Amino acid sequence: MPRPAAPRALWNDMRAFWRQRPRHQWLAGTLAVLIPLGILVAFYFDAQTNVRPVRTITYIDSWPSDRTDAQIQAKQKADFEAMKARQAERQRQFQRIDDKLERLGI
Repeated sequence: MPRPAAPRALWNDMRAFWRQRPRHQWLAGTLAVLIPLGILVAFYFDAQTNVRPVRTITYIDSWPSDRTDAQIQAKQKADFEAMKARQAERQRQFQRIDDKLERLGI
């Protein structure tokens, strides 16, 4: 039965093997190790992205308790009209961008 090999023997064999290799094989070997390590590092940092909850601010309107239904409906109608105006403005902005891209042939 052969004796078990020591880690030093493996190190000496690897050193002797790599001493005989030309420079381009050193480069290829280095890249073969660094590319997977780079991918693993990228996965590690990507896993740290967006894992903490973001602080959110909630605004609450304070209304008197004796508000009438007519006041509530008027406020809802005003809010709805403001929302529609914002949507129309946003749509106009996108339409302007689309027109510019259309002129460029995109």
